[in-house]
Amino acid sequence: MGRFLKFYMLTLLLLSTIAVNSCRSEEEVIPDFPDGSVESVNVWVQDNMKRYYYWADQMPSKPDYHLPVKKFFASLLSQNDRFSSIVNTEDSSTYLRTVRNMYGFDYAVIQLANGQITAVIKLVLQDSPAQNAGLQRGMIIKKINGSLITASNAESLLNSIPDNTTLDLTVGDWEAGNVINEKNIIVYYGFSLDQPIVSRIFDQNGKKTGYLYIYDFPDGMSQSLNQKFAEFKVAGVKDLVVDLRYNYGGSVASAAALCSMIPSGITANSPFITYKGNKNGGEVKKTFAEQVAYDPTALSFSALHTNSLGLSRVFILTSRNTASASEIVINNLKPYVQVIQVGDTTLGKDMAGFAVTDDSKSQKITWQIHPVIYKVYNANGEGEYSGGISPQIPINEYTSLPLIQLGESEEILLHAVLNKIYSKSVNHENSNNNVKIITESEKPFSIVKP
Repeated sequence: MGRFLKFYMLTLLLLSTIAVNSCRSEEEVIPDFPDGSVESVNVWVQDNMKRYYYWADQMPSKPDYHLPVKKFFASLLSQNDRFSSIVNTEDSSTYLRTVRNMYGFDYAVIQLANGQITAVIKLVLQDSPAQNAGLQRGMIIKKINGSLITASNAESLLNSIPDNTTLDLTVGDWEAGNVINEKNIIVYYGFSLDQPIVSRIFDQNGKKTGYLYIYDFPDGMSQSLNQKFAEFKVAGVKDLVVDLRYNYGGSVASAAALCSMIPSGITANSPFITYKGNKNGGEVKKTFAEQVAYDPTALSFSALHTNSLGLSRVFILTSRNTASASEIVINNLKPYVQVIQVGDTTLGKDMAGFAVTDDSKSQKITWQIHPVIYKVYNANGEGEYSGGISPQIPINEYTSLPLIQLGESEEILLHAVLNKIYSKSVNHENSNNNVKIITESEKPFSIVKP
């Protein structure tokens, strides 16, 4: 269930102390509902939302306690909230089901410049049901469960996938505008293992560039990051490309660990992040060292900074799937290093939170709340990117088919960066907007790391 949960979770953050005020005003009278009833659960939900929720002051004063729990929770949410969620830990049907967390791949349905509609696989997780079935990045999907994909049915086909435990796909390879080598592949529902960090070193005329593909930010990744940066440092890497295009986020501590090893001029006490909450949460500021240390398994800031590359700039590859802790990396590095963002605008999750569970002795309530609790800002007080963070070099990766494997020098986003590093220019030939995205299989929801 751990891998399954990672796709609905908000970013974890450190609470030093929350001054908990009374959740109810003296005038408010809540009926005494029977213990264990839906209404009593809803009261618990309301109390915790009043305590933690960023938009607590916008919650309705007289909600309908008789609603089912998920509907009651939804009735409390601000219209500005895209990310808060609630799940019943004893009912898997309450969890968000997506192509990525059920089968281990993502695809996009696109309309090419000539009007042609095609569905391209953009991501296949390692050791996933999709990889085990033979799917690869760059393959074209022609049919899903026997239905030919069109612009008119792309969304309905996508919405039908969570209702199945198998996917019958007709796939092929892209060649000069045509799909060849068609075959049928059945993908079975299952779990995907933790994804490794992928690294490469490119060398042109003795100038070395490091590349990191980071799928997510789980706690406990500082050791892997430290190893990669140690290899880069020994090799003499002078430029760095961090590929976060499909990274939904995770632990802020791990994001801070990554940031600790990139710029020059920072210390353990350099400010890293500010969290701003409601009247109970207040404002919480964390240095690099404090944020890294929130993960008890992490290496210390000092140990990580030993392998810092001391760079003055970093290239970050992004897409609409870049969210949460990944966006914190982009925004919170900016006070210390030139961030050159390449690709598409990010999702725009400038918020963070943690899981709220029943901490009473009885622990009778099995529901778990994932509310937005904080807005996040960098050392200069910059944040407020709910519309996404826009790239300096906008490039649509779907304008060049077939999609090349991530980390290969000819892959469109990486190729653009390597051109800029080695030839001082970027080929904008493929950065036009003639390719339209009809729908994407993964639609980011709340991403919480408890």
